Amino acid sequence: MIAVTVALLVLHFLTQENSSSNDYDDPLPTQKPTNGVSGGYLLGAGRADCTGPVAEIPLMGYANPDQVGGGLLTRLYSRAFIVAEPNSSKRVVFVSIDIGMVSQRLRLEVLKKLKSKYGELYRQDNVILSGTHTHSGPGGYFQYTLFWFTSKGLIKPSLDAIVKGIVKSIDIAHQNLKRGRLFINRGTVENSQINRSPYSYLQNPAYEKSRYSSNTDKEMVILKMVDENGHDLGLISWFAVHPVSMNNTNRLVNSDNVGYASLLFEQEKNKGMLTGEGSFVAAFASSNLGDVSPNTKGPFCVNTGESCDNPQSTCPVGGVPMCMAMGPGTDMFDSTRIIGQNIYSKAKELYANASQEITGPLSSAHQWVNMSDVQVELNATHTVKTCKPALGYSFAAGTIDGVGAFNFTQGNLEKMESHHCQPLPRGVCCSRDKLSAVLTELSQILVKSFKENQCHVSYLLFFWH
Repeated sequence: MIAVTVALLVLHFLTQENSSSNDYDDPLPTQKPTNGVSGGYLLGAGRADCTGPVAEIPLMGYANPDQVGGGLLTRLYSRAFIVAEPNSSKRVVFVSIDIGMVSQRLRLEVLKKLKSKYGELYRQDNVILSGTHTHSGPGGYFQYTLFWFTSKGLIKPSLDAIVKGIVKSIDIAHQNLKRGRLFINRGTVENSQINRSPYSYLQNPAYEKSRYSSNTDKEMVILKMVDENGHDLGLISWFAVHPVSMNNTNRLVNSDNVGYASLLFEQEKNKGMLTGEGSFVAAFASSNLGDVSPNTKGPFCVNTGESCDNPQSTCPVGGVPMCMAMGPGTDMFDSTRIIGQNIYSKAKELYANASQEITGPLSSAHQWVNMSDVQVELNATHTVKTCKPALGYSFAAGTIDGVGAFNFTQGNLEKMESHHCQPLPRGVCCSRDKLSAVLTELSQILVKSFKENQCHVSYLLFFWH
């Protein structure tokens, strides 16, 4: 059974025109505002280190088993925010972590530790865990076989460090709860992203593309948190950009462009404090970043320097593997700095000018969904059902930030019949040559991984006929 966790934070966004009309403006009996500003929620923010091992550990994101950590560039942090109703038990926790993504194994471990500390206060339905999606963090904290291929199994020191950091950040946020107010603001960020599969995007129907002014979402949304006296507590920013300024040749553990933006904002607010210290917490969380690249110069052939901005992302010499997106800096370190600075600067501007207050009751929900058995209504006459999962052609093709393998290319609209083969088990279909290449490559990865981890990792290899 395939399960998907869905967590919803529902805040009724109401523009605050007059503070006297807000039912939540009355302070708690034991708290007296000093400047006439009172808070509507209990707010808490906390940050904790979750770096873990940084050497001889596969990095998570590019699915490259040869990309193994060789040191540390920036430490990784978990940033937690709690919003609670002051006169009820309703509360929501949002945590942004400097990792590739959150695994179900990781989530279950965190919830187990929270339950042992807080009972039913922090639960499945009110704890939201979100990875920033940096591709330069340690792997090895998943339970699914697919991720084990390139992460070389479960790496417990990596898992333990992330769990410990998340729980500690929530502990700090819980201890720091105080009466406060929330504000929201929006703005446009320029010169910080491009669509990394532009030719594939062009295959979308005209009516779909006509809905948008660009092939990427340029809007940044920020949530500003202040206490009842107007003192800064924290920031959550959502902006669509992949944290892949550091490309797949990088071997240093780091939080990439969004992590750099967090460090800049926190250094600005926590003046005189060392990195990772201070009460103000700034999270640049992941959003709709799917096909959005920070490498604004576009794709170039790494061996010749010429552009490979073509439908197949291929180079005249060396083919697809030589094509890689670059920029805007002179190297990946400079590019990380530039993109991080750009989104930090916009968030700083939006934070300073945020005036639309968020008020109203808090709600959260959790639901398990069997994604292999969902009815989907296409139109008034056609209904279809989802099936067992499979990696699609577009997944195998990759993007200009990390091209695919096995001769899969972007923007390909070939139909299954043209390959003269029948669908494989579990919905996979490809030509016999491509299938052979896939199996050969998987075999090599598994054998290599087994040799390197034979003391504590075992694999099963399935062959299709």
